[in-house]
Amino acid sequence: MVRLMMMLWSIAGTVFAGVAIMVVLAVPAFAGHAMAYIPYAAIGGFIAALPVAYVVARQLNRSAAH
Repeated sequence: MVRLMMMLWSIAGTVFAGVAIMVVLAVPAFAGHAMAYIPYAAIGGFIAALPVAYVVARQLNRSAAH
């Protein structure tokens, strides 16, 4: 399950990081410090994707066992 979770995390982390970066770039309040916020948004996206990848991997393992 760990291998599947890591594969899913690499995909979901990229998506979540991209969405977070797009939010930083799209919100006018962040425009002044966007270059400072982009690394935090990317790291936050990867961290937020970890539990999502775990839940999806667990569900895929359960459905494969039946």
